[in-house]
Amino acid sequence: MIVDEGTNPFEVGVATELFGLPRPELGRSGPLYEVTLCAPTPRVRMNHGFFTLTGVSGLDAVDAAGTLVVPGRPDNVVPRTPPVLDAIRRAHARGTRVVSFCTGSFALAEAGLLDGRRATTHWMWARSFRELHPRVLLEPDVLFVDEGDVLTAAGSAAALDLGLHLWRRDHGAEVANAVSRRLVFAAHRDGGQRQFVERPLPQVPDASLGPLLAWAQERLHEPLTVAGLAARAAVSPATLHRRFRAQLGTTPLAWLTAERVALACRLIERGEERLDVVAARSGLGTAANLRTRLRRATGLSPTAYRRRFGHAPGEALTA
Repeated sequence: MIVDEGTNPFEVGVATELFGLPRPELGRSGPLYEVTLCAPTPRVRMNHGFFTLTGVSGLDAVDAAGTLVVPGRPDNVVPRTPPVLDAIRRAHARGTRVVSFCTGSFALAEAGLLDGRRATTHWMWARSFRELHPRVLLEPDVLFVDEGDVLTAAGSAAALDLGLHLWRRDHGAEVANAVSRRLVFAAHRDGGQRQFVERPLPQVPDASLGPLLAWAQERLHEPLTVAGLAARAAVSPATLHRRFRAQLGTTPLAWLTAERVALACRLIERGEERLDVVAARSGLGTAANLRTRLRRATGLSPTAYRRRFGHAPGEALTA
């Protein structure tokens, strides 16, 4: 993790908490990640001078990194120093996964990693980001963007969302859920930044989708339809679509499919080998549909997913 002049302490703490501490809740000995802090100077003054870091590694530490985390800082219109940008470019060129938290995306854009690619940043800085980096495909309404080798998180708390997403990518949903429980943080937050953006209050407040989502999540194995969800919410399908778009940034059908795929992943991780059973219990219907949906969501076949994320007997999580 690169710590530059003026870095926000919160995001440094998030990365340390997520990846730098032992995880006894997983029932495994030893850490699954090793974290190294590095900086362009021997002494680094944090945001607003809250404290100064000393004794951290130099920027050459990025040459051994599998993942490089770049936290944000408030003075985003001030260019990063050439050594920091060179370190980011060098890491990306050697195949390192590069991750930004909050306005750390400005540094990734300055380094040229985001041109022509999707990315996000804190909604308060979206206009400045677009003016400075017009070639980046900015998505200001989401909590994070995963472009494979480059990932960007929105506001500071969204660093937790992206960090847990990395746990899911690397170790599966079951492990990520255990980590999220330890953090007392939602493993997956529905929606995006749009719910935090300052805007005039509507004349009639939006009805919360929470009760409907909770009801549907308990019945994913049933033949749920958009019309049925709308009837449950006592609104028309068109109104339900508008509420989903406004509150979650997606459609009812896309949300329902994503929830069913997530349940299928958990079932596979917990050892269920019969694809027809996984498909039925998750509401995906058939093994063929399960294969299609899982590959589209994860890039893996059910067999490959089980091989990568499944737990053998005796390795069950204790959390």
